[in-house]
Amino acid sequence: MHAVPPLEQDTIDASPTHAASSKAAHTPDQAANDAPVRDLRRVGIHPDYWYPLAWSHEVKRGKTHGVTFAGDPIVLARTESGKVFALEDRCAHRQVPLHQGVVDGESIRCGYHGWTYDCSGKCIDVPYLGRERLPNGVRSYPCREVDGLIFVFPGDAAMAEVRPLPTLGSVSDKKYKTRRFGRPVNCHYSFMHENLMDMNHQFLHRRQMGQMRARSLGRRRGEGWVEVDYTFARMAGQQPIGEAIVFGQSRKSGGDNDKDVMTIRTEYPYQTLQIRTSEQTLVMDLWIVYVPLDREQRINRTFGLLSIRKPGIPGALNLAWPLLVWFTERIFKEDREIVEAEQRAHDSQGADWNHEVFPVINELRALLRESGAPDRVVGAGTGDTEIIRFWDSRHGNPLAKT
Repeated sequence: MHAVPPLEQDTIDASPTHAASSKAAHTPDQAANDAPVRDLRRVGIHPDYWYPLAWSHEVKRGKTHGVTFAGDPIVLARTESGKVFALEDRCAHRQVPLHQGVVDGESIRCGYHGWTYDCSGKCIDVPYLGRERLPNGVRSYPCREVDGLIFVFPGDAAMAEVRPLPTLGSVSDKKYKTRRFGRPVNCHYSFMHENLMDMNHQFLHRRQMGQMRARSLGRRRGEGWVEVDYTFARMAGQQPIGEAIVFGQSRKSGGDNDKDVMTIRTEYPYQTLQIRTSEQTLVMDLWIVYVPLDREQRINRTFGLLSIRKPGIPGALNLAWPLLVWFTERIFKEDREIVEAEQRAHDSQGADWNHEVFPVINELRALLRESGAPDRVVGAGTGDTEIIRFWDSRHGNPLAKT
């Protein structure tokens, strides 16, 4: 799968002795000299990556579509030839949103005075001035369309040439059927990463899954990524039909289900979840990312690709698909409600009071801090100092070190 260091065992002893020692132990959430660390819930997502901002079907031929990335408005437009491009969603003239305009051939025309911009953001026509006196244009963003997703590179455009697009799991493999899902969730993206990676929260899903016990086999960490392996055992309750669909067969309590291995990986800023059977067959392959919508990064839009291996009986998965959708929607609803509750608690407290004891989550939190956009100080020494904790294109280079 990966060339990785040996597994480390992750065992949590809930005894009072362990609880006391864990407070004194150094974790990634603690600086060795007790210096304050960045509140993870205030760490902006790093803009120098490819992010999906829309599904392909949302951007119709000859139409515009307005989206946002961390509060910055962006217009996506599909030209008459079918090409998709991305510009900042404002006309340079009166700042009117360009998504309220019209696609004109291979360009976009503002709906107010008809100023026209090509895919590079250059103003190519002002109807009442003539082409010899054209003003400046607007910012353009690198844009790619892959496997039903429209990716935009919102950071340094020069980085787009060296930063590869993510690998989207098994979406292109004909042996799998893929469900595309996602919606806005009212929380910081880091809560989403933690929720997926920490499978000790199966108690939350007891009504859907029965009583499941997760066991961490070990974790691995590399440059820009962290991953963990789990096995599961059903302690009580019946196997839900959605799980049976994933594995293509019924799994009884105490059976081979504790030999299946789930691997969850955050490779910043994306996440994957793969399930392999004891025979090493990849039966489920999830790729997912959480895109901040607002400037405070308290709302993210989830884009997920869930690929399920087709069983040997042709058409069987298609017949069972509505039940799988129903099952996964119920799981996602419970996860969404709980991470939104975490966000409300953070906002009420005014800080991150988490007391995390699970090693892989502490490593994940460290990774998200290290990989996120750095804080930036504006006006230092002037008596009007401001710390910008989120990427904000209005303040110039968002990655300037101070």
